[in-house]
Amino acid sequence: MSSEKEKEIDLDSIHLLDYLKQAIPVEELRDFSSVRRIGSIDFVKGFAIVFIIIAHTAGAWLDSTWIFLYGIALSFLDILGPSLFVFLSALSVVFSIRRKKGTLPEKVIRNRIFSRGIMIIVIAVIFNLISIEFTIEGYSFPATLWGWNILMFIGASQIFSYYALKLSKIARAVIGLFIIFTSDNIRFWLFQGKEAGDVIISIFHYIIVSPSPMTPLLPWLSICFLSSIFGEYLYEAMVGGTKKDYKKLFRTFLYWGIFLVLTGIFLGSNAYVPGGFTTSELPLNEYPHIDLLNIMQTQSIFPEITYPGMWEFLIRGRAPNMIYNLGAALLLIAISFYFIDIKRKMNVFISMVNYYGKVSLSLFLLHFIFITLFLSSLNLVALVFVVFGYLGFWGFLMYVWNEFYGGAGSPEWIMVQIGRIGQKTGDTFKKEIRIIEEEIKETVHKIKHERDKGSEE
Repeated sequence: MSSEKEKEIDLDSIHLLDYLKQAIPVEELRDFSSVRRIGSIDFVKGFAIVFIIIAHTAGAWLDSTWIFLYGIALSFLDILGPSLFVFLSALSVVFSIRRKKGTLPEKVIRNRIFSRGIMIIVIAVIFNLISIEFTIEGYSFPATLWGWNILMFIGASQIFSYYALKLSKIARAVIGLFIIFTSDNIRFWLFQGKEAGDVIISIFHYIIVSPSPMTPLLPWLSICFLSSIFGEYLYEAMVGGTKKDYKKLFRTFLYWGIFLVLTGIFLGSNAYVPGGFTTSELPLNEYPHIDLLNIMQTQSIFPEITYPGMWEFLIRGRAPNMIYNLGAALLLIAISFYFIDIKRKMNVFISMVNYYGKVSLSLFLLHFIFITLFLSSLNLVALVFVVFGYLGFWGFLMYVWNEFYGGAGSPEWIMVQIGRIGQKTGDTFKKEIRIIEEEIKETVHKIKHERDKGSEE
């Protein structure tokens, strides 16, 4: 009997609750959302979560003299924020689905993807209850349950990516681009209907845009279709495994990244200011990211510098911004892939950022705990020291939590437990299929034997 069969029999003989009580290997906790054998994905994910923590703490802790730097930095570096995180999440899902296809039944693969996606959405709903209640006026429970924050969309993208993979690459490209180039007009129509008091349109606006339109369904749904294309290129390169395959993947990501970045800048070179919905204005409650322009204009160190508007390719949620961010994500992945996976560069810094990428879900949720410590009280120099200490504190805490306490209760631990339920049910399902196949073979054999016996008589 092979070791694989022994493992399946062992899993089937253990009660589910006893199985879940078993200690989870630290490697499994660190790799639950990783594209194994591709260190650059974890590096970019770690880089993204570090920037998100710096951005959130800087926005909360910088004093009125230096807060303008937060506005400028976030405007230009938002490419390291939610869009990159969602893109990487979708890439990981595609890689996971393709790797397991053929080794597990389709139903088991689907249930694993859906269970993880739904669990992240549940966490996002809890997050919404707190964040929308304290940051967005005009909504009360239960309306505060729904909001397209980064976690909500990451969870939903797991499910959307599963179905996107059933289409051809060309079909996904067409659908993704169609979503991007129609989203601005659709959202304008929804906004007008909501402002006019149309109940039906207001409901659609609530579902599609939500009270917290940081990563709304439109145009962010396009990421699931477009990233799945590049996810398949990534998987094909990993299957090939040669230097030639890796370099081909690097060129593909690099060239498409440059093209999409330039296209986004070209299409989004017009400037907008906060206001209504006109050719030069965008409403704050529909595109809250444009409020960074007001923050940038608070700077008094160089009074001669003014900001007449924010370029559209920098405004989160606009079509040119979506194209620009997708291109930037591909460029960042390509550069990291070249140095880490092709050139095999590795040092303490890369290892540390990789680790942050593996525990990014926990870091995203936990870093808000002490966000009120230094509200609007730090200058630039103090912020640098405090933020680096803050990052080190959470990294050390996650290391102790995972290495010495098995990560029990962490979001990664919950995701692994859900996957282990799928592992047990999946192995049981395969065993039942084999039993049914054996019974069918025996039945066919009996029928054939009786038929042969009858013909002899």
